[in-house]
Amino acid sequence: MSRVRCRVVAGLVLSLCVVAAEAITPILDWQVLLADPDPVQLTELAGQYERAIGYRRDYGRARQLYCAAARLGDMQAQMRLAWMYANGLGAPRDTDLAAAWLLVAAASGDLTARKFLAYVGEPGVSRKPRCTYESRYDAYAIATIPGLKGGAGVNMDSPERSQIASWVRLLAPDYGLDPNLILAIIQTESNFNPRARSPKNAQGLMQLIPSTAARFGVKDRTDPVQNLHGGMAYVRWLLSYFQGDLRLSLAGYNAGERAVEKYLGVPPYQETKNYIRKVIRAYGRDSHPPIAPVVAPSKVMPSPNKKR
Repeated sequence: MSRVRCRVVAGLVLSLCVVAAEAITPILDWQVLLADPDPVQLTELAGQYERAIGYRRDYGRARQLYCAAARLGDMQAQMRLAWMYANGLGAPRDTDLAAAWLLVAAASGDLTARKFLAYVGEPGVSRKPRCTYESRYDAYAIATIPGLKGGAGVNMDSPERSQIASWVRLLAPDYGLDPNLILAIIQTESNFNPRARSPKNAQGLMQLIPSTAARFGVKDRTDPVQNLHGGMAYVRWLLSYFQGDLRLSLAGYNAGERAVEKYLGVPPYQETKNYIRKVIRAYGRDSHPPIAPVVAPSKVMPSPNKKR
């Protein structure tokens, strides 16, 4: 027996109804679906996560899937995103962001979107229709993005690695990083295994330990995109902290920045020395292009412009 659920906002009835059977077995896993996106299926699966139909309720995953469908032009997904932002489902209420998505749907001629927009109101500040409340997580909705081949020593011979490379090539520029450096680090850290876990409890593609994950806002280290965001944020921080010195930054990534400062250079750990050598060999170069500072430089380490 099926039932219909509809929601009402101040007398405005949105035709956003879902029919759910008592027993539902989801056909497509969300990761598989994002890798080969179909907007209708994405929206249907998002609705199941949003309403806890066959899955535990997960507004973040629902928003991710709606976003992927919305980017492919699905108006229902655009409307659902607007609904979630307007009502603060899984993220702080943001009517301007809701209006930004409603404008997209309304521009395609959707009458319901126009009515909903009239209720929500034009955005007070012009906003781009982003996919989540925190714009740095927009990439959660990445489907398959054409990428280039990996760096000189990075093996990209599988679809899974190519998918990860696509994510990296989209995200790395947002952090001012060379994608090939990140790919080299991933190969050295986890060999492109998003489920990798070390004896020291480092997890994921970029092997984040719990303290580093918390430091850079990663809630789920096993989520490959969150892991990439956290790892890239740390690499950028290290390059800024050590004023662009790639070897010191890699040493910091492996052993921690405090160890680098303690020894005023690369720590005398064989593991760290081997790590730097492997990453640089995979990267194919021993320096990184300059990045914009995001933190004050180390007060302990001498300037790279001075002889050490």
